[in-house]
Amino acid sequence: MAIKRVDHIGVVVRDLEESITFYQDVLDLKVKSRVLHTNGVIQLAFLGYNDSDETEIELIQGYSDTLPSEATIHHFAITVDDIEKEYDRIKSLDNIELIDEEIVTLPNGYRYFYIYGPEKEWIEFFQR
Repeated sequence: MAIKRVDHIGVVVRDLEESITFYQDVLDLKVKSRVLHTNGVIQLAFLGYNDSDETEIELIQGYSDTLPSEATIHHFAITVDDIEKEYDRIKSLDNIELIDEEIVTLPNGYRYFYIYGPEKEWIEFFQR
């Protein structure tokens, strides 16, 4: 098997429009495509930062409200150039819930902080 890259991360959401707005306004992601699944129920939105062959975030509405907690994503990370500037920007936004009350620095020098998304998914802002 030739493994090339992670294609996308799927996040189950209850309100697709609310989640798209959050991901656009807070994370500056853009909707690259929207698809109604062949089953006619599940709605999908693929978001990314550009038109390249990047890893995308797939928002999924209508899949199931009974997914076990063990199957949920712990977090996904967004790379930033200036972690302090991004932390200050996020703190200045209304209705954003921080998970970390300060920027965390790992022993290898990597720095990060987490916020909650609209479905309580963890979103990490990460600087190497």
